[in-house]
Parts: sequence; C-alpha cells; structure tokens
Amino acid sequence: MGSRSLLVLTLLVLLCVEPGFGQRGDVDLGEWMRAQEKLTQDLQENQRRVETHQQDLEALEARLNATVDQLTGQKADMDQLKEENEDLQTRLNASEMEIDELKQSGGKAAPHIAFSASLSNSGEIYSGPCTDKSLIFKRVFSNTGDAYDHNTGIFTAPVGGSYFFSFSTYGYNTHVMGAMLMKNGLLQISTHESPTADGSDSSSNAAVLRLAAGDRVHVELWDNGRVFDNLNGHTTFCGFLLFPM
Repeated sequence: MGSRSLLVLTLLVLLCVEPGFGQRGDVDLGEWMRAQEKLTQDLQENQRRVETHQQDLEALEARLNATVDQLTGQKADMDQLKEENEDLQTRLNASEMEIDELKQSGGKAAPHIAFSASLSNSGEIYSGPCTDKSLIFKRVFSNTGDAYDHNTGIFTAPVGGSYFFSFSTYGYNTHVMGAMLMKNGLLQISTHESPTADGSDSSSNAAVLRLAAGDRVHVELWDNGRVFDNLNGHTTFCGFLLFPM
C-alpha cells in the first residue's frame, strides 16, 4: 500500500512540474530564434557595409590610377619644359657672349669699307708688258674707309672679315689680255685671253675672300700681258666689306 501511494504521489508531482519545464523550454527557444534573427540582420548589415567599403576602395583606386596618369603626363611636360629651358639658357648664354664681345669692342657698328677705281684717270693708257706687273688704278670713284691706296694699287684690310672683290680687264690682240687677283702675293682668281684676230677682248671676275686685318689684295698682269683703259673705264677694280669676323 505504501509503495502504490508513493508511485501515485510521484506521478502527481510529474504532472504538476512537467508543464513548467516545457514552458521554460519554449521561452528559451524563442529568445534563441530572435537572437539568431538579430545576428543574421547584423551579418547582413555588416555585409552591406563591406560591399560599400569595397565600392569606395574601387572608386579610390580608380582615382589614384587617374592621378598617376595625370602625374605621368605632367612629368613628361616638365621634362619637355626642362629641355626647352636648357635650350633657351644656351641661347641666352650665346647672346650674353655676343653682348660682351660688342661691349669689349666698344659697341661700335661694323666699319664702312668700300672702294671702286679704274686704271686711267686721264687719256688712254696701255699697261704692260712690264717687270712690275702690279696694276695701279688711279681714277678712284670712291674709297670709304681709305683702305685702298691709289699710289700702289693695294687694298689693305683694316679689320678681319669677309670681303667682296671684282675686277674687269680690256685689251687688244697684240698681247695676252687679262690679270690676276692676288691676296698676300698668292693668286686667287684671274681673267685671261690669248691674242686673237677679233681685235679686242674684255673679261671680268669676282670673289669673296676672308681676310685678316692687314691682309693685302691687289691686281697684277700676266707675264707679257697688257690691258687698256681710258676715261670710259674698261679696266676696273673694286671691293667692299661684307661683314667683320
């Protein structure tokens, strides 16, 4: 009897207590589900944030690449400007040297040097054959700078530079007709005509010579040569400074 009463009492206790256990289990599971749902929402939110940050990083990378390209272009422009600046500096230095040279020379302009003359200053004249073959052009049309000496027929360069010279000769068929332009005693150019049956001949020649200050230029006959001149100016000699050097 006692055993049966104990069993009944135990069943009654179980019937009274078990519903409470089930209710607490239901409450704990609901809270767990809600916690899981909140965790899922938080994970989704974090994922959206990560995606947003990823997009921001990609945009930043694109801007950085564009900046690199821009800097590369600017560097190329800087290099070109540097080369142009160096070229300008070189030209500026050259200009400064020229200015210094002009200052050292007193800043004076190029001297005016020019002359023109013919062989005869009166009547008719036959020159040659002769031992001293130098032709002295007596009739001076101009002699700017006084570099030509009408007493010797010699032009003496007062300054170094490039000079233009021209001469013409006229003669008859009895002798070799022609002459030579001489620089410091050395032949430069010439005119020449052997005796012919046509009665008379004329010719001319010209050259640009580079002279140093003090160089001498004159015209002289060929061996056994002869030229003729009168006031018509058939046989002439002229020259002028092109530019100093």
